[in-house]
Amino acid sequence: MLCTRGRDQRAQDEITYDGASAEYLTGELRFRHQSGIYGHASVKEGLIRAQHEKCAFCESRFTHIAYGDVEHFRPKGAFRQQAGDVLQYPGYYWLAYDWANLYASCTLCNQRFKENMFPLRDPTRRARSHHDDIAAEAPLLLDPGMTDPAAHISFRKEIPYAVEDNDVGRTTIAVFGLDREELNRERRELLELFRTLHEITQMDTTQMDMTRVDIPRLAQAAETARHQLARAQQDSAPYAAAMRAAVRAGFAGDGW
Repeated sequence: MLCTRGRDQRAQDEITYDGASAEYLTGELRFRHQSGIYGHASVKEGLIRAQHEKCAFCESRFTHIAYGDVEHFRPKGAFRQQAGDVLQYPGYYWLAYDWANLYASCTLCNQRFKENMFPLRDPTRRARSHHDDIAAEAPLLLDPGMTDPAAHISFRKEIPYAVEDNDVGRTTIAVFGLDREELNRERRELLELFRTLHEITQMDTTQMDMTRVDIPRLAQAAETARHQLARAQQDSAPYAAAMRAAVRAGFAGDGW
């Protein structure tokens, strides 16, 4: 039923736009999007469940302290190419109810940072209506449902950086505020804990005084540590991307 409502509303919006496209392009007329459709409890719960209760962009778990937002990757109402630009109308109105354009996001990533930003490598190729093909666009924001984030963003300890200084990684970090200190602190504390667990897994029992060490107990602790490290790298874990980067580096090398 909800899918039908979204499909019907999109069809109606497309007809409405075609009847007054000039007025919608200037912002004289604006769409009244139906939050009861894209923000319906079943939609939000489905997104949160699919994303392991994490923000799609910063990987923070937020459901224990906030309701979070249903974020439109391509902004539904209006857009900006870069910070400080005047809002351009309309937004991607025809994608307002499209599952592929919806993510569960923490409030900070959505409202404090990204807002209406949607930069393209070539702004002249932007889709301005449902008659245009969004496949012609080259977004400078990473779409986590379509692209492996690790191809564009990695971590030195808790700090995110763009792999080989690629523009998608740099822009995504900036627009979503992925290097904000609050996030860095959370990742730093988690990584320090797991660095200790990693050290436990690397202990060489052959160099220990057997009369002073409970080897079976130490072996069990190391196995538990390995299990916890593996869990911390799964998609369901908070800040899994930073943890994978740390494990790949062996918690050593530059920045460690």
